[in-house]
Amino acid sequence: MKTLAYALTATTVLAFALAGPASAQSALDKIVQSKKLRCGVMLDAPPAGYRDSKNEPDGYDVTYCKDMAKALGAEPVIVETPSPDRIPALVSNRIDVLISSTTPTPARALTVAFTQPYTNNIMTVVTRKDTGITQYSDLKSKKLGGVVGTTPEQLFKEEFAKGWQSSGATYTGYASDAESYLALQQGKVDALVMSTGVFHALSQSGQFPEFVAAGVAPLADFGSIAVRRDDQQFLNWARLFIFNQIANGRWAEVYHKYYGDGPLPPLTAEGINF
Repeated sequence: MKTLAYALTATTVLAFALAGPASAQSALDKIVQSKKLRCGVMLDAPPAGYRDSKNEPDGYDVTYCKDMAKALGAEPVIVETPSPDRIPALVSNRIDVLISSTTPTPARALTVAFTQPYTNNIMTVVTRKDTGITQYSDLKSKKLGGVVGTTPEQLFKEEFAKGWQSSGATYTGYASDAESYLALQQGKVDALVMSTGVFHALSQSGQFPEFVAAGVAPLADFGSIAVRRDDQQFLNWARLFIFNQIANGRWAEVYHKYYGDGPLPPLTAEGINF
């Protein structure tokens, strides 16, 4: 009997070890139970995220949050999340999911888990009419700006490491897109790199009439949805959600609504699936 008791005890301990901690409940279950989906979204980056004339959240990412909530039978809760706070907000459980045009990088994937891309921002050099900048290569001797923690900032840092600093270029990081736009308008910087869709939205708004496009930047900026790193169940569901958005045509509908009637950008690199 003693041998049987020991065997049962050992089996029970092993079962608990394989099951993992009881606290590791997927956010997917919590969302279904609470019927609320907290989405982290930047609201200073039109057309991906912004506030409309009634001060209500709107944009490509906001709509994706609403579509995801609908698929989950939950209420969408938009949590305004500035660019530098996107990953920390997810890690600290202030949001359930990050839908904020976040570029999936190996460094970020050490902290959070990414879906396949749900958006692709072709990047444009944006400057003022008086700077004389006409193409990307002109930036190597100019005052450059960007938002802290973004992919354009990483691009500039790589260029500085390759020699732009010695040719007279400088870089200033700002806390938000709005601050970087103001810096360009006021002449504190000479150029930014931003999504072509964002620049189109700014041009249409008439808010910055002195801004002009100056060629394409050598940067493919895919955006993925992010969940907490250890939440495989929610990650699997989010990946399926994106697949269905594309397969049923909803992605194209939302893209054209916010980015115009141009061709749809590819969501994979040539010859490579995420």
